Amino acid sequence: MNDYELFVQGIKRLTGIDLSLYKEAQMKRRLTSLYEKKGYNNFVDFLRGVEKDRDLLNEFLDRMTINVSEFYRNSKRWEVLQNKIFPKLLEKNKRLKIWSAACSTGEEPYTIAMVLSQHVPLSYIQILATDIDVNCLQKAKRGVYPERSLAEVPPNVKSKYFIQEGQFYRVKDEIKNTVTFKKHNLLSDPYDKNFDLIVCRNVMIYFTEEAKDHIYKEFSNSLRPGGILFVGSTEQIFNPARYGFEVEDTFFYRKK
Repeated sequence: MNDYELFVQGIKRLTGIDLSLYKEAQMKRRLTSLYEKKGYNNFVDFLRGVEKDRDLLNEFLDRMTINVSEFYRNSKRWEVLQNKIFPKLLEKNKRLKIWSAACSTGEEPYTIAMVLSQHVPLSYIQILATDIDVNCLQKAKRGVYPERSLAEVPPNVKSKYFIQEGQFYRVKDEIKNTVTFKKHNLLSDPYDKNFDLIVCRNVMIYFTEEAKDHIYKEFSNSLRPGGILFVGSTEQIFNPARYGFEVEDTFFYRKK
């Protein structure tokens, strides 16, 4: 067993996270740069450090989950959500059950709430937002972001739902109160059921084909018939029927 395989085994024992389900070349490259920066010589030494040092463990979790996010990322897709997907879903139910999976630092679930607020009162909106990284979830709960994260936000939404604080912008409490943040591992934790909308964007590209297959099956089981899965702009599902999906629009899949 090589040192990376020993590291994978140790991390699974320590955290429950199975790194073998992530693309190996990407993960090794990312983690090697971290352990070298921290003065370790190999993965086995790095594992010993992570086992002893909670801050190093958190830094490892930050590095393995790529936390690059912004509001209204790929804004044209959010226009489709606002103008086509939400009106259809709301025909059946005004109180939608929504999950932002692998939500990173919160920009995505807050964007969902802002978009949905164009159709229903904020009191109708309740979004579950999950991520494997507790540091990310803490930042998401704080809801304070640099200006660059708001580059795609429409001006009327920016003025309505953000408060400027120096170089940063704080999400107003009325939006923050629509989102519940929880820790969740897509590869090992149970999934809730009967969602109208699941948004999971720009995370599947880091998983192996086996892991993606598992997650898409779980998402399908978690959606009610007619529910929608919204994926990232590099994550087209090439055989949606395998998971009981039909294409609703580009990067939107409807559960049959």
